[in-house]
Amino acid sequence: MVSAVFHSPSEASDALRADKASAKSASTPMTAASSALPATAPAQPAKAPFDWAGWAFKVLSPLAGLALLIGIWALLTMKSTNFPTPLQTWDAAVVLFSDPFYSNGPNDQGIGWNILFSLKRVAMGFGLAALVGIPMGFIIGRSKVIGGMLNPIISLLRPVSPLAWLPIGLLVFKSADPAAIWTIFICSIWPMIINTAVGVQRVPEDYLNVAKVLNLSEWKIVTKILFPSVLPYMLTGVRLSVGTAWLVIVAAEMLTGGVGIGFWVWDEWNNLNVQHIIIAIFVIGIVGLLLENALVAVAKRFSFE
Repeated sequence: MVSAVFHSPSEASDALRADKASAKSASTPMTAASSALPATAPAQPAKAPFDWAGWAFKVLSPLAGLALLIGIWALLTMKSTNFPTPLQTWDAAVVLFSDPFYSNGPNDQGIGWNILFSLKRVAMGFGLAALVGIPMGFIIGRSKVIGGMLNPIISLLRPVSPLAWLPIGLLVFKSADPAAIWTIFICSIWPMIINTAVGVQRVPEDYLNVAKVLNLSEWKIVTKILFPSVLPYMLTGVRLSVGTAWLVIVAAEMLTGGVGIGFWVWDEWNNLNVQHIIIAIFVIGIVGLLLENALVAVAKRFSFE
């Protein structure tokens, strides 16, 4: 560094002001250049490409399975005179569903009315089973004494065939419609009781110990601790119960008569209309699939750790 010699204080102050001015002028272009640079936007995450392969697999696989079933059906009925072909069944379905809600009397109604009446019975029997079975499951899971009393009874009655309960309903209610609802009720209640009780028993003991320390009431224990933990188990029992109810109603209506999809199938058999029986099989399967998928979606929505 070269040191300068100033002869007076005024010369020193003039030199200092000159140095500051030169430093400011040197830094000004850098500031201007930096302000002229465009502002960089924050980096956006790359959007994942659409999974065409997964979509095709989900859509085409069921269609391929259905096409295989129809192809085997067509091959087996190619030379048959008793069993209808897929094309004949399709033509009958088009005619049948062109007016599904006609009514020509109590024993001659469209397939739409029969499905609705069956769903009504299922809803009533299943709803009563839920009102009784879910609280009973909570009680069995919470009380070892009550669980010890009721578990043998449940184990004894649960394997009984659904149709074995139908004569009891006819004897008690003296009518076919409440007897069918009773049969659905008694067959739908077991999965809800068992799954709910298992869910209550699997609640961590630490949660209940904290509730005791906080001196929570039984109502708060049930609503704040048990219900959120047991809900996935409970919904699994509900899903199993509604599947059982839909299976039972078809068999029960075949025996009791009246309006319903089961009675409609039996009536078409008496008329030797095999095409309509096959259509009813597909309708029963589709309705059962829709009910189960709806409850699976609800279970996934409320399933959490």
